[in-house]
Amino acid sequence: MIKKNIKGISYKLPGSLTIFQEDMYIHLINWKWNNITKEPGIYEYKKQKIEYDAILPESKWQDFPIIYPNVLSKVLLHKKKYNFKNNIHINHMASSQIANINLFLPILLSSNVNSIIKNIDTNNDLSLNFNRLAVHELYKGFRIEYWDGNSELQSGLLGDHSARSGTDSDIAIAFYNNENELCLWLVEHKLTEREFTQCGGAKSENNINKINCNKSFSDVIKNKDLCYYHNVRRCKYWDITSANASFFVNHTSCSGCPFKGGMNQLWRNQMLGLALENAGTYKHVYFSVVHHPRNTALNKSISNYKTLINNNKKFSVLTSADIINASDTCNDLVIQKWIKWYKDLYKI
Repeated sequence: MIKKNIKGISYKLPGSLTIFQEDMYIHLINWKWNNITKEPGIYEYKKQKIEYDAILPESKWQDFPIIYPNVLSKVLLHKKKYNFKNNIHINHMASSQIANINLFLPILLSSNVNSIIKNIDTNNDLSLNFNRLAVHELYKGFRIEYWDGNSELQSGLLGDHSARSGTDSDIAIAFYNNENELCLWLVEHKLTEREFTQCGGAKSENNINKINCNKSFSDVIKNKDLCYYHNVRRCKYWDITSANASFFVNHTSCSGCPFKGGMNQLWRNQMLGLALENAGTYKHVYFSVVHHPRNTALNKSISNYKTLINNNKKFSVLTSADIINASDTCNDLVIQKWIKWYKDLYKI
């Protein structure tokens, strides 16, 4: 933790923040001080308790004060019916999990949801062919921290799910397309992160064969046991990838395993979509990254992934401003009130 004086005000901040992260942290801290409390929160590191201004104090946790008030009760009902894991940073002002809820639930619970999502689909990097929200699927047509949750497959279609870990999309939206086919839109939301979740196998102390992480996509397809995820964790990542190898059409342009770094999280979400399609659960599954418009740190991994899949339309990238702008065309006072609140909180 460092103390930084900005315009005569002292802030308790993490070290080594990017310019964008520091600016957002200062903004979010000021919002917290003006709307919630000036009491710092605690982060435990190596048995040391460290104060940070961007973290909520424990006394405020149960109130969920950074969830948009109009949707909070629905979030709690969703969690009661379809429990989801709280991210370890859920009580941080820069929580992407909370920012995702604040961005999508006011839309998904609106009576104008169909016109708003059609507007997002028409005017952005999407190709959903969206017609209407499938309100009787999942929880009112959506699920937070979604995974397939098949009770007969306790570890899920990817074979990686447990109480502590596994592949989850921040939100899944079920809908009918213009051909009346049941489809799914998976979204990974990022607020201030510098990178996507990277390959755990390449970093694991239990992986005694890290040298294999330098093997190519083609090498691993031929011998899946080269990958720690497959050989030790028994995940189905490479089985699904092998069955859909043509999706990753430009894999020969990658040196070493293309999923060793930040593309790993994109790969796993995409595999969840491919597995759901293959299982026949949904006719088409699309996957998008939605990020803050000023967060450019993710661009390299996104660009590399787009190259890997040759800009396949099943993957797309939007900013939270794209979502807000599409919603702003809706002549709805409730939506307009939310837009003002969201833009104020996340400096859009």
